[in-house]
Amino acid sequence: MRAVQVTRLDGPEAVEVADVPEPVPTPGQLLIEVRAAGVCFPDVLLSRGEYQLKPEPPFVPGAEVAGTVLSAPDGCDLRAGDRVAAFPAFGGFAEQVVADPAVVFPLPDEVSFEVGAGVPMNYLTTHFALTRRGRLREGETVLVQGAAGGVGTAAVQLARALGARVIGVVSDEERAGVARAAGAHETVPADGFRAAVGKLTDGRGVDVVVDPVGGDRFTDSLRCLAPEGRLLVVGFTGGEIPTVKVNRLLLNNVDVVGVGWGAYWLNRPAYLREQWAELLPALRDGSLRPPLGATYPLDD
Repeated sequence: MRAVQVTRLDGPEAVEVADVPEPVPTPGQLLIEVRAAGVCFPDVLLSRGEYQLKPEPPFVPGAEVAGTVLSAPDGCDLRAGDRVAAFPAFGGFAEQVVADPAVVFPLPDEVSFEVGAGVPMNYLTTHFALTRRGRLREGETVLVQGAAGGVGTAAVQLARALGARVIGVVSDEERAGVARAAGAHETVPADGFRAAVGKLTDGRGVDVVVDPVGGDRFTDSLRCLAPEGRLLVVGFTGGEIPTVKVNRLLLNNVDVVGVGWGAYWLNRPAYLREQWAELLPALRDGSLRPPLGATYPLDD
């Protein structure tokens, strides 16, 4: 079968399309015909050897896919021919992939394969962040850093679907349009966002900050929190890993909360299906829809 391989750790330029053996499922796995695969930030890091998981080249990246089931193990609730999305972690940039039932999810007919392939990583991560780690309540205000990115748009959409007011932080007007299209009630520029958030909230601040960026925005994100606010540390796309002066937490009764979705579900694999079941109504009615960029055939 055809697959995309990382042949050396030189970044995306080292990716090649090659013929590789078809995957063989173990007795407990499903075999999926891949109709679409999402490209995630970790895929880029993997191609450079900069991700926390470091497989030896050559390997097939691709953490999230959508397609149809070719075969399923006995006792599985999915059957051959079912439309599914999946989070195999590796191997998705290929014509076929294998995956355990815990990471394969029914895909409604209303959701295209392209959209379905863009859901698992970002939307399950932000669901975990907002509902379990952030304890978001209806009527609260959420500030989303990097609101036009993959995690950012997922956080904007999900926070709004959960009944929150959403403010997006963006770097330019084009990205502001993306964040507003995703559902942000307001957007503010990254330069001077703390003062802008203060004006929008009449000086109170926000209840939750979703921060996949880190870097030099972190301290002002912390300062944007209202009393008993929660800053959710999702990632560090800004490059720098910030530090916390814990006296700020004490004086203002605020929390800095780690969001390690993968570390959590690896010990609780049934949790992923629970998350998917909670997201399904919003996927069906269109409230959750990853904004799609370009799409390419496998050979491109």
